[in-house]
Amino acid sequence: MRLYSLLGNSQKLDGGAMFGNAPRALWSRWSHPDDANRIDLACRALLVQDLDGRTVLFEAGIGAFFDPALRERYGVIEDRHVLIDSLAAIGVSPNDIDVVVLSHLHFDHAGGLLQAYEPGRTPQLVFENASYVVGAEHWQRATHPHPRDRASFIPELAGLLESTGRLEKVAGDYSETLGQSVRFHHSDGHTPGLLLAEIRGRDADSDLNGVVFCADLIPGEPWVHVPITMGYDRNAELLIDEKRAFLEDMQARDIGLFFTHDPQTAMGRVTRDEKDKFVLTQRWPQVQALELA
Repeated sequence: MRLYSLLGNSQKLDGGAMFGNAPRALWSRWSHPDDANRIDLACRALLVQDLDGRTVLFEAGIGAFFDPALRERYGVIEDRHVLIDSLAAIGVSPNDIDVVVLSHLHFDHAGGLLQAYEPGRTPQLVFENASYVVGAEHWQRATHPHPRDRASFIPELAGLLESTGRLEKVAGDYSETLGQSVRFHHSDGHTPGLLLAEIRGRDADSDLNGVVFCADLIPGEPWVHVPITMGYDRNAELLIDEKRAFLEDMQARDIGLFFTHDPQTAMGRVTRDEKDKFVLTQRWPQVQALELA
């Protein structure tokens, strides 16, 4: 297998919202805010080639589906579909994608499934040949959202995914679509039924025993610190407990952490410092053809 980190459309969001109850004096050391108190965020996808002979995309970022007014409201920087450009840079077209794995269906993780906005055009899927994998519990949340997070979902997306006839809703640790090559961990602190996909395999160069897509359980390096959560999390205390157990497991088995929202770091290796705090001991600014056997 060969793994690639792919940048999608970038975004700016309020730093206070992204760091929950952490004070600005603390979080501004990690992410420098602009004059509007917004911080830079990536929307990074993970591409795996030759995963049991298939090309698998883990998430699609926010994309460019918003109209100009909403693009401005949610701090989306580019008006073109950046993920498609990133795929093209490594010789992959949208029609080459066999499977898309979605940790959840919030628009900053699933909006890239849709074509870029054009006035008067109804939403259409970009990856026309792909099968789609999403958590069964999260599907219920996405199709019956709570008022607190209703605005985080794209109303047309669920129907488009179901209409393909290639949608799998995963309840256990493995999916029929991907078999034993991808193990799913489940989390409810950010949103019910969040899927954390672990790609199983060993990298001879770094000695990693796999890579896990951390999604919004751990959006980037600052959130590796267990007490740090987001204002967008539905249950911060539950998320902290889930994160601690998750990081203990990843450290014990030496699994690389893949970050979707960190502008500087695509992947890291976790350890603990002298104060028993989780920290990164190794960082990859990007992942280019990392081989897992």
